[in-house]
Amino acid sequence: MYGPLFGLYLGPHYTVVINSHQHAREVLMQKGKDFAGRPSMVTTNLLTRGGKDIAFSDYTPLWKHHRRLVHNSFTLFGEGTTRLQDIVLSEVDSLCVELLSSEKQGFDPSSAVTRAVTNIICTLVFSATYRHGDAELQEVIQYNNGIVETIARGGLVDIYPWLKVFPNKSLSKLKKCITIRDQLLTRKLQEHKLSRSDGEPRDLLDALLKGQTGGQGQKSSEPKDDELTDDHVLMTAAETFGAGVETTSTTLLWILAYLLHHPEVQERVQKELDEHVGSERTVTISDRGQLPYLNSVINEGMRIRPVSPVLIPHTAMTNSSIGGHIVSKGTRVLVNMWSIHHDPHHWDKPDLFKPERFLDHRGQQVTPSSFLPFGAGPRVCVGKSLAILELFLFLSSLLQRMSFRVPHGAPLPNLQGRLGVVLQPLPFKVVVIPRAGWEDGGK
Repeated sequence: MYGPLFGLYLGPHYTVVINSHQHAREVLMQKGKDFAGRPSMVTTNLLTRGGKDIAFSDYTPLWKHHRRLVHNSFTLFGEGTTRLQDIVLSEVDSLCVELLSSEKQGFDPSSAVTRAVTNIICTLVFSATYRHGDAELQEVIQYNNGIVETIARGGLVDIYPWLKVFPNKSLSKLKKCITIRDQLLTRKLQEHKLSRSDGEPRDLLDALLKGQTGGQGQKSSEPKDDELTDDHVLMTAAETFGAGVETTSTTLLWILAYLLHHPEVQERVQKELDEHVGSERTVTISDRGQLPYLNSVINEGMRIRPVSPVLIPHTAMTNSSIGGHIVSKGTRVLVNMWSIHHDPHHWDKPDLFKPERFLDHRGQQVTPSSFLPFGAGPRVCVGKSLAILELFLFLSSLLQRMSFRVPHGAPLPNLQGRLGVVLQPLPFKVVVIPRAGWEDGGK
């Protein structure tokens, strides 16, 4: 196979690599069920207790039930409710106060942004709201960072699983971080079992426990093959941290880095905010339809620097084909999102940051078919709507209240990035300047 579609061996595993959006849509959507499987890998099996999560679990009837339950749980915080908005805006207020009180000569915003996003996920998952510096919040951030760091180094043992019998510092650190994570989440799960009621779920753990029992209170003491166990509940909560913190915080940091390179884009977003929202109130989810340029900036950030340059591997569950080429059952398939989002046949000057590429001639938002930041089909990211709303509320609120500048004498952010579990920007510094009426960070 050649051109936008080719095959190679990664160790003993024959793997097909997808580099065009046409083939990606064929694999993810048109033949989504043919390619909905996941390979078994050492690091992800450790991370998910053998695939008790959503992202890395194989495609089975239990997985479909599990995913449906998680999706329904996320709707607690989706459009049509103000719960997510209230949670995010509370954290935005805290973040703005922290940023505006930071070093006037310039500072790295990554720690503050990561803390804010982590706190939101803690609230969504188990209703915990932490203050800056809280020991338990720091524990969550440290184990999450440790898992991200070690998973990024674990590629070789996933290709050659027999290597796990040899001493491996990264694998040992991963196991230690997972133990800390599981102890914390198990404690939260037990607290929820003791305190939850039959009313409206307080958070994701409540919703999962309710789904586990079918809303009937106690689940059977003998788990069945087709029902969710406590392991499924714990791994779903754990994955919400792994997927929800790193991706959202990294996307925000990439957008900030590009705004420092393009102050005219920042000014245009702020002009749009001033015209449609003003400075007398906070931005809300209902404003999203009136802010097409801001939404386009978010989309362009996800396009030009996809946090997952290569999607989680898929596996052919049956003999099938891609682009007319036969693909045998068990073949691994990698979707190269970097190539798709930088294809010059579909993106004019793809290496340039141009939010207007997501607007039509009337200034209304459009979504090109080659834009697939969350994947598509049966394996589309289950937290897609949650992530979009978070990004919107964060970026709109920050730019409504402050402007970001490069510190005097400092270089512009390096836009090459470093590849781990996600593609992260290299550390950079900013100076924040309060906008009129927002000098203290909030109203």
